[in-house]
Amino acid sequence: MADEIDYKVIGNDMQLVEIELDPGESVRAEAGAMMYMGPGIKMETSTGGGLLKGLKRTLTGESFFITSYVHEGTGKGYVAFGAPYPGKIIPIDLKEVGGRFLCQKDSFLCAAKGIEIEVALTKKIGAGLFGGEGFILQRLTGDGLAFLHAGGTIIKKDLQAGEVIRVDTGCIVAFSEKVDYNIQLVGGFKNALFGGEGLVLATLKGPGTIYLQSLPFSRLADRIMAAASYQRRDESKGGLGGLIGGDRSF
Repeated sequence: MADEIDYKVIGNDMQLVEIELDPGESVRAEAGAMMYMGPGIKMETSTGGGLLKGLKRTLTGESFFITSYVHEGTGKGYVAFGAPYPGKIIPIDLKEVGGRFLCQKDSFLCAAKGIEIEVALTKKIGAGLFGGEGFILQRLTGDGLAFLHAGGTIIKKDLQAGEVIRVDTGCIVAFSEKVDYNIQLVGGFKNALFGGEGLVLATLKGPGTIYLQSLPFSRLADRIMAAASYQRRDESKGGLGGLIGGDRSF
């Protein structure tokens, strides 16, 4: 059984989660996620179950190593974990969702000791080949708390049996294992070429719970790279960008 931990989420758009630990309790997190911790907390970094488990985690975009934070002191201990980019932290009690939940790679932040983080392949080859975010997902298994991170605003939807929603693949954060996940080709040549959403959409069919994000990190990174590239081109020509920046050499 997973450790029963208490927590509080702090902040609005740049959130962190502070975990409260009793003596002997532990929480696992990706390497580099820790922000601060109190006295009595001991860090133990390992592959989390052997070489094979470490290699499997790298397939999902996570670190080869995982770090456990064990409270070896007296009284209440605490350790806090921060998200890697602006967004929200999603607490999921696996005991309330059937003990298993699927999430996109890079979304896992931390979890109580006893929660297993495994590789999960999409069941349908179409989703694997054309799903945009790849066919490798993470499966969280256990009966305790796990915490995910997502970008922008978070939308939770409880799909009824047979209810279908079509989503940009990058906007999916996590969903119940019983949700049917597949992809759908965008109809029409102009939609595919000029629609800006890629060639495919993900289809999620209920019943089950899904979490969506308004700002996938891939979308944010693309905009930053495009803006930086435009700025470099503009400055190299000594144009408007140079004038606004105070360059009067032309």
